[in-house]
Amino acid sequence: MITYRHHVVSLVAVFLALAVGVVLGGGPLADADDGAGDETPASAAAPQTSLGDYADTFAATTAGALLDGGLEGRSVALVATGGPDDEVLGALTAHVEQAGGEVAARYELLDRLVGGSSTSLVDTLGSRLVDEVDDGAIDPDAPAYDRLGQLLGLALATSAPEGTPAGGNARTVRQGLAGADLLSTSDPDADRAPLVLLVLGDDTDPDVLSGLVSGLATVAGGTVVAAGSTSAREGTLAALREDGTPGGVLSVDGVETPAGQVTAALALLAATGGAGGDYGPAGEDGAVPVT
Repeated sequence: MITYRHHVVSLVAVFLALAVGVVLGGGPLADADDGAGDETPASAAAPQTSLGDYADTFAATTAGALLDGGLEGRSVALVATGGPDDEVLGALTAHVEQAGGEVAARYELLDRLVGGSSTSLVDTLGSRLVDEVDDGAIDPDAPAYDRLGQLLGLALATSAPEGTPAGGNARTVRQGLAGADLLSTSDPDADRAPLVLLVLGDDTDPDVLSGLVSGLATVAGGTVVAAGSTSAREGTLAALREDGTPGGVLSVDGVETPAGQVTAALALLAATGGAGGDYGPAGEDGAVPVT
């Protein structure tokens, strides 16, 4: 059955693929050569800027219809790493609430974890925590960062659509990671959430990120990785996508813009159905996921 949201999102996908893709140099028309190169820089830049502004306005204006009720009864663990902008995190939180969901807690993966310089600590601590929680959900033989990603999943995520209270195992992992200066949280007692939104900043080791995301995805009901346009072109998100975004994980770029922020929220809606793929101006699977 085609819903009203599906119809509107389809229209948004077409519009953003053309408008945002052209503005930021990605999307289906990025490599087209139709003689536009003969324009002067001033004449070429003016319509592109207008398209970008209109794309953001269009996405913000239609966000209510796109998101309304899509996350009703769902909670999201908002995880930041590498120092993403607080305004971006605030906008993403607002869109989760606009969709009827709630942010269970905000977490930060600290530099000691994501910088890639503490592999020995991650390996040793991960092994100890696996022995302490001993619930059979963690693969003790997984690579160090994959295993820590699974432990993160146990600490803050769940596959149960309604979420679950943080039990003893979740608290044990949270305390262990916090004590080692690998993780901080706004609420040590927050419920485990079915959805994880991981927002990237600038300083995350790509190999570390790949392992953490792979591990998280084995526990969470849905995982979305969101980043800015620069990260998608030449940074951590680009590396993650080049290696192949883990199955069942959605990635979104351009989240420094209102259009990208709405797209990230739509990706959370898609994640509730087990979707994956790479979205945004530089995403191979389209501008926005159609839910």
